[in-house]
Amino acid sequence: MPEGPEIRKAADYVEKAVVGREVLDVFFAFEHLQDYEEVLKGRHILRIDTKGKAMLTRFDNGYTVYSHNQLYGKWYTRNAYNYPKTNRQLRFAIHNEKKSALLYSASDIEVLRDEEVEDHPFISKVGPDILSEEVTKDQLVERFQDKRFYRRKWTSLLLDQAFIGGIGNYLRSEILFVAGIHPDLRPMDCTAEQLDKAAQASIDLMWQSYQHKGITNDLELAEKLKAEGAKRRDYRHWVFNRDGKACRIDGTEIVKIQAGSRRCYYCPTCQSK
Repeated sequence: MPEGPEIRKAADYVEKAVVGREVLDVFFAFEHLQDYEEVLKGRHILRIDTKGKAMLTRFDNGYTVYSHNQLYGKWYTRNAYNYPKTNRQLRFAIHNEKKSALLYSASDIEVLRDEEVEDHPFISKVGPDILSEEVTKDQLVERFQDKRFYRRKWTSLLLDQAFIGGIGNYLRSEILFVAGIHPDLRPMDCTAEQLDKAAQASIDLMWQSYQHKGITNDLELAEKLKAEGAKRRDYRHWVFNRDGKACRIDGTEIVKIQAGSRRCYYCPTCQSK
């Protein structure tokens, strides 16, 4: 499933294609949404917001299209009415005289009045979104110590969208590594320094991944490895997807575990209990 940085990047592409141009045509695959095609046709899109892994397409007549890519959804932006060759099913499309923004395979799409967005079941529960809201390190540290969260394992907590919106599986492993936190620990088990590092890592790695095409490794090291001919999977991350390979800090073999039915990676020495 795409994580917050990938969703924000997709929103950027869609925004570039559709904002500032009159919407000539709208398509919804789902019958219960098709009456909205005429409501949105001829309008302008103000912006594309993101909240965690959801996108909010804001129209200038007080309507917002909520969409969540879930596991298989994918956006394409193409020249107008130029559809990609794919076996995916088109679910939502926006066309103007120059571009088309096309959402395939997603099943979670709704049309809401602007005032209804905050009460949407997903939006109302999702935590702070680092890429679309002003989120400070101190605010996150305070959140880590909140009684709703501080007794839960980091491995489940970081995947809970009610905790921080947009963090997924690769960011989970990377944040814990940079913060020096063992996957078995809870916020209540951590030192003040670890909580501080976890908060800063959550912010820094989310932004770095967004700005640098998913790279969470040290950028200078990633560039060096790339120049030496390393493949993307070998320079992209600190620990994620690197089980059996040497830690980039101390050479210890990276370990892979299952946490919450999903793979998690860590360095036993850099992240000792």
